[in-house]
Amino acid sequence: MQNDDLALLAQAFLKLRNIDEIKIFLKDLLSNSEQESIASRVVIAQMLEQGLPYTQIERETGASSATIAKVSENLKYGNDGYKLILERLRRK
Repeated sequence: MQNDDLALLAQAFLKLRNIDEIKIFLKDLLSNSEQESIASRVVIAQMLEQGLPYTQIERETGASSATIAKVSENLKYGNDGYKLILERLRRK
């Protein structure tokens, strides 16, 4: 994906006004399995932040250990996107 494409997608999200609009857009943008996969990554990030073991996360989410490891890697060494969103979700 080119940076311009990612910027356009980010701009599209910024134009949405509320949760309902975001959900409508995501339903048009992503398949059901893509929606589930992306949503589960946020749940996994929350669970990892709470210090839960991979085995428990696998059991409770149905996610593979590879997916959990990827989320964990991004939490530790990524661009801090997960950290940013988890912090903001805690403040709600």
